[in-house]
Amino acid sequence: MRWDQLFEDLEAQQQEWVRREVEAEAAEHTRAERARVQLADRLAAHVGRPVRVRVGGVGPVAGTLVDVGPDWVLLHDPQRREHQESLVLIGALRSVEGLGGGVDERPRRRSLRQVLRAVSRDRARVRVHDLEGDHVSGTIDRVLADHLDLARHADDEPRRPGAVRGTVSVPYTAMAMLRRL
Repeated sequence: MRWDQLFEDLEAQQQEWVRREVEAEAAEHTRAERARVQLADRLAAHVGRPVRVRVGGVGPVAGTLVDVGPDWVLLHDPQRREHQESLVLIGALRSVEGLGGGVDERPRRRSLRQVLRAVSRDRARVRVHDLEGDHVSGTIDRVLADHLDLARHADDEPRRPGAVRGTVSVPYTAMAMLRRL
């Protein structure tokens, strides 16, 4: 009788040890999975939902997530009369409110340069905000490897040779946000 109890006790101890080992392994696996999650993946899972972001050099910006690229997010704020869409560089984000636990790891192919080339083709007037809190307005003339060239002109004028007051080159690493005017 004693042997039966001893074997039962040993078997229970082994089952408890196996259970703890499986739990520890599952916890480690979960931590490893979470360590791979990028902010862009979480933002992409929330397209169509409202968020509030704080942007370096700009401050708080609220809106609905419209699209997410590998290095940018597009927000739409219908509460604003002007400049309803904001293209924010992910590197300029200081905080994001409104994200749940969802993750969308599908590849995002449209890079910042591709988006800026589309804006340039439209000849849209834009305001580029930098990380230092300054901004410059004009029309994007050229989108290059690590910077863009912006033809400066008055916000309410289209880009015409006589309206251009000069060109400024803006490195992408200095950009925080871009808004169409």
